[in-house]
Amino acid sequence: MKPPLTFTYYIAAPIEKVWDGFVSKEANAQIFMGANFAVDLKPGGSMTWTGPGKDGKPTTYVTGKVIRADEPKLLEYEFGMGTGEKMSHVLVELTPESEAVQVKVTNDRWIDDDPAYTQNADGWPRILSRLKTLLETGKTFKPH
Repeated sequence: MKPPLTFTYYIAAPIEKVWDGFVSKEANAQIFMGANFAVDLKPGGSMTWTGPGKDGKPTTYVTGKVIRADEPKLLEYEFGMGTGEKMSHVLVELTPESEAVQVKVTNDRWIDDDPAYTQNADGWPRILSRLKTLLETGKTFKPH
C-alpha cells in the first residue's frame, strides 16, 4: 500500500466558515475553477464534482461517498477520479485555535496502481492553499 498523504494548514477564519469552504457549492466552484459540486452530508451520501470536459460535454471530474460528517469539525469520505473506479479515503479534521483553525487532511487507503496518488500528492497543497486564500481574502488564484 502507498503511504498516506497528510497535510496540515492553518486558516485564519471561524471554524464554521472553514467547514463551509469544504462543503459548499459556492466555495468548491471557486476552488475548483467552476466545477459544480454536490454533496449529501449523511453516511452513504454522494459527492460529485462535475463540469464541462475538454470536448465541452458534461463530465464527472470526481466521485465520492460520505462516510461521516460531524459539522463543523470532521468530514470523512471516499473519493476517486472520474466515476470512482479506484477510491481512496479522506479524513478532514478541523480544530479551532486562538485565531485560526488547524486543518488536517489525511488521504490514505490507496490502491497500489492508482495513478491519482501522484496527482493528489501535488493537488492537495494547491487545493488547500486556494481554500486558505479564499477564506482569508475573499478571492483565490487559478491553478497552474
